Amino acid sequence: MGWALWVSLISSQGRFYFRLVTHVIEVRAYVYIWDNYRLYKLPWDSPWTWWICFIAVDFGYYWFHRAAHEVNIMWAAHQVHHSSEDYNLTTALRQSVVQRYTSWIFYQPLALIAPPSVFLVHLEFNILYQFWIHTEVINKLGPLEYIINTPSHHRVHHGRNPYCIDKNYAGTLIIWDRLFGTFQAEKEEVVYGLTHPVQTWNPIEVQICHAKHIFKTFWKMPGFYNKVCVLIKGPGWVPGKPRLGDPDDLPKVKAPVEKYDKTLPSWCNIYVLVHFQILTVGYQELLMRHMEFTQLNVFIFICFILFSLTVFGALFDNRTYAGALECLRCLLLIAGSTLFFIQRPTDTHQLNWPFYTVQGFVMFSASLWGVNCYRMFQSSNFTKIKPKTN
Repeated sequence: MGWALWVSLISSQGRFYFRLVTHVIEVRAYVYIWDNYRLYKLPWDSPWTWWICFIAVDFGYYWFHRAAHEVNIMWAAHQVHHSSEDYNLTTALRQSVVQRYTSWIFYQPLALIAPPSVFLVHLEFNILYQFWIHTEVINKLGPLEYIINTPSHHRVHHGRNPYCIDKNYAGTLIIWDRLFGTFQAEKEEVVYGLTHPVQTWNPIEVQICHAKHIFKTFWKMPGFYNKVCVLIKGPGWVPGKPRLGDPDDLPKVKAPVEKYDKTLPSWCNIYVLVHFQILTVGYQELLMRHMEFTQLNVFIFICFILFSLTVFGALFDNRTYAGALECLRCLLLIAGSTLFFIQRPTDTHQLNWPFYTVQGFVMFSASLWGVNCYRMFQSSNFTKIKPKTN
């Protein structure tokens, strides 16, 4: 559970970095259509405008969400949200960093009539509403189950039981699923996650795993038409099968199932927490002072963030090479932060104490991992040169 939380938080943090770019695209495209091609101007202060926009945004979300499950190239992004084998509020934070490069398209028709300010408010409300439904604590909600998306409905959506696949795409109103034939009530206990679990805590691998699978399938698939179908048909499609794949090919699962888990000491969670916070503070510093750095420096730091997330995942996966990578990461952090601190103006001397404290902690971390790697290397060599006994 703790490791699932970290993957969700890291994914959410990564989504925040990329959202700075995608949000600009989303807003600019909407405003451009509104300024140049709108057919009618709904008054922003009319209650009818707000009700129409609420329904239209939720309708747009339904079709985006459905496409994200039924179009393979879009599923490559959305599968991140479904990769957790637990179902709680942290699952809502586990998001793709690239999903919004496609989701914004589904809302653009609304720009023909609805003011951008009203649209943006409802878009955020639609996303916020879906946070609380990621829980197993709340059971069914009586008559509300017929109207709104509830925890029960969304549990089905996150299930990998055969009866749960491609069901309940609603954002706020479940009526869209009832109208378009994708509704499924909760029956047997839901088993959460992907039909083929990722089996890693590496947040980078979670983000790109299905894209890698698509690339390999696309490369091996014979015929141009079949290659295109790999991209635009369902994730389960193969030649000769229906567009969304054959339901009989789905793995049959029933609760309870064994979840992916690695037995690690509690200090590992605490260790990654502290270093993740150091990384977050560094990123905030970059945001505040990015004008002082060259584009190369910014690019190097972003690469270091991605490398750090990969190393954290390797630690959680208990990989044999994780200690060596973490030692290297700490050494790179020491070198980079030292160069950064040297280049700072002299009037920031009051930050010396926090800086040296962090430097000392990172040096201590590097030393521990270095000693650990040396012992593993010695042990490995001893095993190799150990003489045979008669």
